[in-house]
Amino acid sequence: MNICHIFAGGELGNVSRDWFAAHEGTVICADCGLRHAEKLCLTPDIAMGDFDSFEGELPCRAEIIRFKPEKDDTDTLLAVKLAIERGFGRIYLYGALGGERFDHTFANLQTMLYAQNHSAELVLVGNELVFMQGAGERDYLRSDGGKYFSVLAFTDTVQIRSLSGVKYPLENYTMSSSYPIGVSNEITGTSAHLAIDSGVALVIQPR
Repeated sequence: MNICHIFAGGELGNVSRDWFAAHEGTVICADCGLRHAEKLCLTPDIAMGDFDSFEGELPCRAEIIRFKPEKDDTDTLLAVKLAIERGFGRIYLYGALGGERFDHTFANLQTMLYAQNHSAELVLVGNELVFMQGAGERDYLRSDGGKYFSVLAFTDTVQIRSLSGVKYPLENYTMSSSYPIGVSNEITGTSAHLAIDSGVALVIQPR
C-alpha cells in the first residue's frame, strides 16, 4: 500500500523520527506543519497551503502548492485530498490532535470520514493512534504504549457483530454515539478483533 505522511499545525505529541524509519512514505506539509517536519529533520516532498501561519523559508526542493486564504477547505483537508488524488491508500496525519483549537481537532475527525468515503485509510498519530472503521473485520495489535483500547460510535449507531480479545467483549451490540460504553477497554492478549456490520466507529489506542 502506498503510504504518505501529512503534517498539520496542531500539537505533535511524542512522535519521534524513529517512527518514520518503520513507516517510510511521501511527506506532505500543510502550512505550518512545516515546523514539525523541520523539528524531525524530515525533508518535505510537498508543501501546501496559504502559508498564513508559517513565517520561515519554504523548502527549496519541495513541490510548493499555494492556495488563497479564502477557501472552503482547511489546509489539512486539501492535503488529504491531494494524497488521495495521487493514489495513497494509507495516510498518517500528525499535528491533528490536541492543542488550542478543538474545532480543528473535530474537523480532522471529519476528514477521516472523508478519506474513508474515498477508499483511503487516514490514521491520526500523536500520543495516541486514532483509526476509523466501517463495516468489516479488523485486528488491532496491542501497542507498545499500553493495553488501553477504546471503540466509540462516530455515526449515530454502530452495529457491532463482535469485539473480542478485550477485557469487556461485545457481541451483537448496537453502540450509540450518545453513550460512550466503549471507552477505556483493555486488550488482554496480543490483539483485539473488531467486526462491524454497519456504521462507523473510532478506534483509539496509546501509541
